[in-house]
Amino acid sequence: LPQVATLSALVEACVSLRSLGHRVVIVSSGAIGMGLHRMELPALAGGKKRPIGEKQALAAIGQGRLIALWDQLFGMLKQPIAQILMTRNDIADRSRYLNATTTLSTLLSLGVIPIINENDTISVSEILHINKFGDNDTLSAIAAGMCGADYLFLLTDVEGLYEDNPRKVPGARLVTKVRDIEEVRKMVSTATLGSSLGTGGMETKLIAAELATAAGCATVITLGSDPSRLLSIVQA
Repeated sequence: LPQVATLSALVEACVSLRSLGHRVVIVSSGAIGMGLHRMELPALAGGKKRPIGEKQALAAIGQGRLIALWDQLFGMLKQPIAQILMTRNDIADRSRYLNATTTLSTLLSLGVIPIINENDTISVSEILHINKFGDNDTLSAIAAGMCGADYLFLLTDVEGLYEDNPRKVPGARLVTKVRDIEEVRKMVSTATLGSSLGTGGMETKLIAAELATAAGCATVITLGSDPSRLLSIVQA
């Protein structure tokens, strides 16, 4: 489960951005983790995975608790939020996509912070990682395009994109600016792209960056445990 202190800091950063006139959308995960916590189920040993049906049930149990946590944290700062659960079909179908875009636009105009998640209860794409529309990195890029966002922040557990896995290769170089994603793919090791640095690994973050860039949105991969960086980057 995400650390509440980190989430609280992220909430404060988002509310600060709102006070400066920026519109904010969050793409969140954690429903399955919340469900595991609620049911007091331990992690499976030996890399075993739970059946899809069980994961979807856990997502159904945890989703309400997840949005309740967000609502509690934002409520302390009197910031209204809204929950939007999406599936791949909502993105692929033009009518649903346009309806979702209209809803997002209306919420933002009302000063609300929408919190988007893939609907794990009925969608298996994120759980199975079977397509490029099934992870939150890519979903966030799609949401950025729907909102006409200027920035997409991908919060992870390292400082940013490295040429190698910094946990395994001491002195791995941080890539501070990317202008050509294909060049980065040639530069960055396969081990780094396929690693689990943050949800989905770095490969999904590069895919998300490609989608966001095509929509005219700058992508920033940064350390999630220090949300104050969002303010610094936007105000730079």
